[in-house]
Amino acid sequence: MTVHFLTLGDLPLAAHQKVFDRAVSLKARRKRGERDTTLAGRTLVLIFEKASTRTRLSFEAAIGQLGGQAITLSTTDSQLARGESWADTARVISGYADAVMIRTFADARLQEFAKASRVPVINGLTDGGHPVQLLADLFTIRERLGSIEGRAVAWVGDGASNMARSWIEAARIFGFDLRICAPAGYRPQPAELHERAKLVETPAQAVEGADVVTTDVWTSMGQEKESAQRRQAFAEYCVDSALLSKAKRTTIVLHCLPAHRGEEISSDVLDGPQSAAWDEAENRMHVQKALLEKLILAPTT
Repeated sequence: MTVHFLTLGDLPLAAHQKVFDRAVSLKARRKRGERDTTLAGRTLVLIFEKASTRTRLSFEAAIGQLGGQAITLSTTDSQLARGESWADTARVISGYADAVMIRTFADARLQEFAKASRVPVINGLTDGGHPVQLLADLFTIRERLGSIEGRAVAWVGDGASNMARSWIEAARIFGFDLRICAPAGYRPQPAELHERAKLVETPAQAVEGADVVTTDVWTSMGQEKESAQRRQAFAEYCVDSALLSKAKRTTIVLHCLPAHRGEEISSDVLDGPQSAAWDEAENRMHVQKALLEKLILAPTT
């Protein structure tokens, strides 16, 4: 049975914990200079419709460091640009690859591809979510704070973004409390919220007592025409030193990057002692190594 990773909910909590445990081992082995060849001879195809730095590099490095190879394909220079369906592309790639990662806009494209694919498909970002980023974020929380369950996480920014949606999904699965602070017009739909994910009125209320403060750019890819409007709407939602002073000294700050310094986060916070953003970025690779092993080598466990 082919297991895809399109949302965090595609894996049970126990499987996520195994992925994190394996990522700990893989990260330690790399730090010691040890090599792994668990995916020798395996091929990962990366399909990009959206621009990427960390997603591309972390997946290419992950499969390469496990002994496999990555083939990177842009939709603009493939037959997808000339009208070949995502389903037909999936059927072809299934004969070449052991797994596929897709970074695209519409979730419907990802789902069409996954339905036709005979090999595991990973969501590398869509308009609806960014689950591989959340794996790195949650792993970083565990690494820094020792546990995820029962923690308080503050999301300050666009509450309707793909990152916010994945944080909302994660709160239910991993058992932490998520406080979402977003201006009117940029909040999640009421049906998306649940007992672990709730709205708060001000950024100060969100960060008070929080274990983790996290944010993302105010203008995501495809929203560039709204940038001026969004800068005005989010002007009071910057994670800066004044806001962070209302949190605990032990609070860590996450940002999935790239950052627009001076907008959603200030440089002194991003580069400051409470920032875990750079470990978070590196952890993309370690967690994705473990995810690739799980999907390719042990898809049913």
